[in-house]
Amino acid sequence: MTEITEGNLTFRFPDGCQASQYDHWSFYKNQFQSVTSDSTKAVDIFCIKGDTSWLIEIKDHRQHTRQKLIDIADETAIKVRNTLAGLAAAAKVANDVDQRELAKTALATSRWRVVLHLEQPATARRTWKNAIGGADLFQKKFKGKGTSELATVPGRRRA
Repeated sequence: MTEITEGNLTFRFPDGCQASQYDHWSFYKNQFQSVTSDSTKAVDIFCIKGDTSWLIEIKDHRQHTRQKLIDIADETAIKVRNTLAGLAAAAKVANDVDQRELAKTALATSRWRVVLHLEQPATARRTWKNAIGGADLFQKKFKGKGTSELATVPGRRRA
C-alpha cells in the first residue's frame, strides 16, 4: 500500500497502484521547470492502476478560503495539460530512470481520468458564502462529453 500526504490529507492507494507525487519529482523540479517556467504548475498526485492513469489535484479550503481569481476548473485543466506535457517529456529525457519508466508506463495506458479532490468548510463562512458546487463544476467543463466514471480515492479527513 502506498500512502501519500498532501497538506492535512493522507491518501492510501492499494497494492497494484503506482502512485507518486508528480510535483515532487526531480524531473519536474530540475528539468521540466527549467525549460518551461517556474510558473508551470502540475497536479499533486499521479497514479497508474491497470490500463488507467489518474491525475489527481487536491484542494483543501477548510482552513483558508480560495483567493485566486482563476476559476478552479480552469486552474485544474491547466495543471492537467502541464502534467501531460511533463510526462511526455519525462518518458524521453528524465535523468531518473524510475521516473522515466513510470512516465512511459503512464503514456502506454489507454484510459485517463482526472480527479479534483476538493475539501470545503462544512458550514458557510462570512468570507466565503458561495461554496464551489461539484455538480456545477462537472457540468461546466464536461457537459456533453458522455458519462463519467466515478472513483473513490481513499483519504483521511481531518475536521
